[in-house]
Amino acid sequence: MGNPKFFARDEKRLARAQRRLAKKQKGSKNRAKACLKVARIHARIADRREDWLHKLTTQLIRENQVVCVESLAVKNMVRNHTLAKAIHDVGWGELIRQLEYRAGWYGRTLVELDRWFPSSKLCHVCGHKMDQMPLFVRRWTCPECGVIHDRDVNAAQNIESEGLRLLSVSA
Repeated sequence: MGNPKFFARDEKRLARAQRRLAKKQKGSKNRAKACLKVARIHARIADRREDWLHKLTTQLIRENQVVCVESLAVKNMVRNHTLAKAIHDVGWGELIRQLEYRAGWYGRTLVELDRWFPSSKLCHVCGHKMDQMPLFVRRWTCPECGVIHDRDVNAAQNIESEGLRLLSVSA
C-alpha cells in the first residue's frame, strides 16, 4: 500500500476555502458558513486518513505474527520544514499507536527498534556500516561486498533481521 497523501489531494480546495474565509467580516453569518466549509475539509482529510490507518494496521497485524518497526522521533522530524507536511500527512505517530493496541488485541508481537539503529547505513549482506549517508542518497554500493542497495529496501531488511534478533534474545 502506497502513501495516499490525503492532505495533498485536498490542499488546493482547503487553501481556496481559507482564502474565502479570510475575506469575510468577523462575526458575520457568511464568515460562520465559510468557517464551517474549512472545518468540513479538515474533517474529511482527517477521517480519510484515520480510515486508511485503521485498514492498514488491521491488515498488517492480521497477516503477520511479528511486526518490527523503527521508533522514530516524529516530533523532532517535523521540525524540518521540508519534510513536516509529508510526515504529518502520513500520520506516523498514529500508525505506531494503532499497531501497538492492535497487536495486543490479536495476540501478535510488535518489536520497536531503537531510533539510533543505523538501518539504512548498514549493509544487510555483510554488515558493513557506512560512516556518512545524507538523505538524498537513495541508492548506494557497499564498499566491502559490492552489493548495490536501495536505501529503503535495505533499511526494511535490516529492521526485520534486528527485530527478530531482539525478539529471540528477549524470549
